[in-house]
This record gives sequence, structure tokens and C-alpha cells, in this order.
Amino acid sequence: MRSMCPSLAVIAALLATPVLAEAPKTSLRPVARVDLSDVTLASAGLPSISKRPVLRPQVARVSVGDTKQISELRFQGWIKRFKNRARRNGISQAVLDRAFAGVRYNAYVIDKDRNQNEFTKTVWDYLESAASDTRIKNGKAALRDHARILDAIERKYGVEKEVVVAVWGLESAYGSHKGDIPVIEALATLAFDGRRGKFFEAQLVAALEILQEGHTSPANMKGSWAGAMGHTQFIPTSFQSFAVDFTGDGRRDIWADDPSDALASTAAYLKQSGWTKGQPWGVEVRVPASFDYQLANRKITKAPSEWARLGVVGTDGRPVRNYGEASVLLPGGHRGVALLVFDNFAAIEKYNTADAYVIGVGHLSDRITGGSAFTSGWPYGDRALTFEERKELQRRLNRRGHGDLKVDGLIGPITIDAVRSYQLGRGYVPDGYASFNLLKGMR
Repeated sequence: MRSMCPSLAVIAALLATPVLAEAPKTSLRPVARVDLSDVTLASAGLPSISKRPVLRPQVARVSVGDTKQISELRFQGWIKRFKNRARRNGISQAVLDRAFAGVRYNAYVIDKDRNQNEFTKTVWDYLESAASDTRIKNGKAALRDHARILDAIERKYGVEKEVVVAVWGLESAYGSHKGDIPVIEALATLAFDGRRGKFFEAQLVAALEILQEGHTSPANMKGSWAGAMGHTQFIPTSFQSFAVDFTGDGRRDIWADDPSDALASTAAYLKQSGWTKGQPWGVEVRVPASFDYQLANRKITKAPSEWARLGVVGTDGRPVRNYGEASVLLPGGHRGVALLVFDNFAAIEKYNTADAYVIGVGHLSDRITGGSAFTSGWPYGDRALTFEERKELQRRLNRRGHGDLKVDGLIGPITIDAVRSYQLGRGYVPDGYASFNLLKGMR
């Protein structure tokens, strides 16, 4: 009968590979940890390696089955060492036994982690889903069906119920898609794999502490491939910081069919992130043809009355009400929707830093309470830059002397400023928008 153990040549090749505790910071792909300290050849059912020279070394044929078995062997060895660290952090053996029963290396999780940056959407494509007719309809129903508990949550935390419901709608489609991946298995796999290993190991320890405190069971602790859990997708450390027991049963149960704890936890999160009741997240505005687009910068804040003197007014042509200091945001460049965003925009941003997500939550919350769709158009002829194209853009900006950007594919304020610098030098509208057309022009 053919042995199911990995081939000798594969084991020998892996043993010769240097151990990497963590992927290099410049790498955009995770480097798997190669650590067979807990796997001897004898324990794998293989003969010992001969020290006699081999005249004609052969290239090892690595089958998919071999690779999977080696990954599983290494993973189980990592779990053994992790359990020792977890016990030193106060996790009981009983909790470890229950939590890791049946846990195996999850290749699907790694595939999702390694490819998450490859697929992107424009803001308008994202909003088409985030504030779709179905999501608006279901959001209105959620407001009606959970009115009593949502009113109580709003009174206690001072966060408008429609905003809480909008987060719920975007995170799990109002509880219908909470995720079905065992959280312990997902986090253990990600911590073992090495890309952001320290981060995911910290999440894994926090998840075990949640189990030890009795808030849920290992079988019920399910979520996304990255370990986000429950109705509103808290990662374990966010659960520890913000989750609340609103029902008073002694557990912070964000997984239950009753969403009360999850919705209250979301309100608590936003409140602690600086939410101000009565202030909008943002308001759609019009900017004049003469507008200085260099002022469209999150660092530049003015009262709405000051913006009105510069020609920035509401879609009705009137000055926006003075809710507080605000910035002009152009998520689709000068040819798209213009917004005045207030401090509450930053509060939602603590939940998820992507502008598209924040706008999605804010716009959905407006729509489910009867607000209108955006009145301005979008540059529909543009498409989103891929991850590799965003890195190419950063490299080209560096070569042209528009900054010393980290080539990481992330379009943040520094890259936006560099884009604006390039646009000014070429006589373009300096809106800082990193479009595909801009990249084509640079090529």
C-alpha cells in the first residue's frame, strides 16, 4: 500500500529552508513559516536520512497531497507551541482543548488573505450594492421590526438608530450573512502563516479569552475568513473593547439570533469613537467652477458658513447648516459627488477606514430614513485601479519627484497629495483623484 506520508525529498528540502518568523515588511505576499521543529522524520513515519553522498540528485516531485500534509504537520506543531504561550497568558487547558478540537489548517483562509487586494471597486460601484434598493428596503424593515430595542440603544448611547442599522446592513446584510468559518481555526491559520502573524495571534488569544469568559461556545464562534464575528463583524480585540451585555444575561452575545447585544455594541463602538448625536456624517454639496480644488483636503476644515462664502453650498443652493467644522471630500474626483464631511465621518472611519465604506454607511442610513439618492453623477467611464496599478502609480510619482511614497498600493492622504502635485504640474484639475486615466497619461 502506498504511504500517505510526504516524500523524503520534500521533507529534506523543507528542512534546508531558512525559518522566517515574519514576512519582510516590503513584501506584499505572505511568506509561510517553515518550522519543522516539532516534526521528526520518525514521527512522520519516514526512514532516517542517509549521510552517504548522492551522485545524481533528483528534483523532488511535490504533489498537492504532499504539500497539504506537510502544511498540516507544521500547523499542528505550531498549535502545540502556541498552546504553551496561551497557557502562560492565562488560558486554561480545558478551554484550549475545547477550542482546538478538530482545528485544521484552512487553505481557503490563506487564499482569501493573499488575494484580498486584487479586486477593487469604484466608489459608485460599491454604493450601488451598499445602498441598493433591496438593502434600503430591508433596512427600513429592520428599523420597524427592532424599533423598541433600537430606541433604547439610541437613548443610552446617543447614536442614531438608523446609523447602527446601516452598519448592520453593510456588515452582515442585517444578520443574514454573519459568516460560517470557525473563528479559532481561521485565526490560528492566519497566525501560523506569518503575514501579520503577531496581529492574528493577538486576535486568537483574545478569542480564547472570550470563550473562557463564557460569552459563547467554540461551535458558535463563527465569522468571516479574517475572524470578524457576529451581526456587526467585530474582531476579537474590538469585542473586548466595545461589546456590551445589553440584554443583561451575563453574556455579550453578538452571535445570537437576537441582535440586541450586537447592535448595542456597535452603538457603544461609535460613541467611544467620538460620535456626536444630531450631526450628520456628511452632506452632498455643489462646488463652483472657480473652486480651488487644493482645498478639498481632509486636513482643511471650515464652518459650513465659511465654505458657503467660497461657493460650496447644499444641493438646494443654500448654505449647509452649521453642524460644526467640515472638510470637502471628492470621492470620485471633480467629476463626481462632492461632500462636506463632519466629525461623525471620522467616527465611522474608526470602524472601517475605507472612504467608500464610510460613505456607504452614511448614505444607507440617510436612505432608510427617507433621504434621497446623490444628485450629482460619477465619472462612470473610469474604472478602479488594481492593486498592482496602484503600486505602479506610486512608483511613477516617486520617479517624477512628487514625493517619497511607500509603494504599498494604498491610496491614502500622502499619495493623494502626490497625485495633486503631479496634476498641478501638468495643468490638470488638482483634485487628488487617482484614476486609471491619470495612470494612462503618466505611462
